[in-house]
Amino acid sequence: MTKVKKEKVAADGEEAAAADGNEKTYQELIANVNPISQPLASKKLSKKLYKCVKKAAKVKNIRRGVKEVQKFINKGEKGIVVLAGDTLPIDVYCHLPVMCEDRNLPYAYIPSKVDLGSSAGSKRPTCVILIKPHQDYQEAYDECVEEVSSLPKPL
Repeated sequence: MTKVKKEKVAADGEEAAAADGNEKTYQELIANVNPISQPLASKKLSKKLYKCVKKAAKVKNIRRGVKEVQKFINKGEKGIVVLAGDTLPIDVYCHLPVMCEDRNLPYAYIPSKVDLGSSAGSKRPTCVILIKPHQDYQEAYDECVEEVSSLPKPL
């Protein structure tokens, strides 16, 4: 019995330590980004995109995952495409930026798929999300569209 209690105490202590020291800085996240991750959102823009994803997820106005996003881009759906820069292998989603450019959709890479998944209200990491426009968060959406569109496109 005493061993079980000690393990529980140790596990609780580890969780508390993990919660405090688990947050990686933006610079640490950038170190793990793929070479194709251009245009990469700045720290400020990444936070805005995470907030916009959260608001869109509340009203169920996002498309999540490569298959779903690809299907709805092909159908002509409009929105901002947010890609995670630390997804491996690159082949999983390297065709999406080309599809976005063909259809004039704004897209940007952010450093972490874990953060992208959690901002969408999921425990699973997500490598790509399509944020659709909606009246509930129109201001935040318009601001993100403006900033993402102004990012320099790769050659």
